[in-house]
Amino acid sequence: MKRITFLTGYYGSGKTEIALNLAMKERLDAVVDLDIINPYFRSREGVDILQEAGIEIISNDLENGTFADLPFLSKRIFLPFRNTEIRAIYDLGGNDLGAKVLRQFEAESIGDTDLFLVVNIYRPETKDEASILKMIHEIEGASGMKITGIINNSNLLRETTYDDILTGEAIIHSVAKKTHIPIVYTAVYEEIFDPKIVVEGETLILKLYFRKNWY
Repeated sequence: MKRITFLTGYYGSGKTEIALNLAMKERLDAVVDLDIINPYFRSREGVDILQEAGIEIISNDLENGTFADLPFLSKRIFLPFRNTEIRAIYDLGGNDLGAKVLRQFEAESIGDTDLFLVVNIYRPETKDEASILKMIHEIEGASGMKITGIINNSNLLRETTYDDILTGEAIIHSVAKKTHIPIVYTAVYEEIFDPKIVVEGETLILKLYFRKNWY
């Protein structure tokens, strides 16, 4: 994971949960909310959790604007590019529409940057190899950036088993082999984590911040 990491993926793939968990795990300095597409889950709503961990949330500049659904972004989203001491993760909006926001950074130096695709094969839009390959093509075209890693977040919420995760891994591994894009993390809910089970990439033990009561 490089100093600046962008997370992309389909709507509902779990980008926001992944963003918060990676920020906490890697002890990042900031989470940048770039989701102006789908306001249902927004990383800026985790401000209290992040602040307790000493992580800044960068979003809009509205006073009391955490829950405002306005399609604009703060100029502060460029801060991690201007201050090379800041390690940050950017939570993009869903699909190629959300990835278009990355065009704003074309004039910035992106050498120390990753673009990770979050995939849940139990979402109908990324259910198989062909649909994931299609999404990669669309997101890279919209963003002007190459995806550098895939995060396997295949899950059925509280019903998830390791078999479900490994089924996702098999499909995503095939995509990784064809595209030469590695699986960098596999997300595993903390309730079922078993250190004896080997998964591809680094295991990300996932704590649910937004979906605590979802089943």
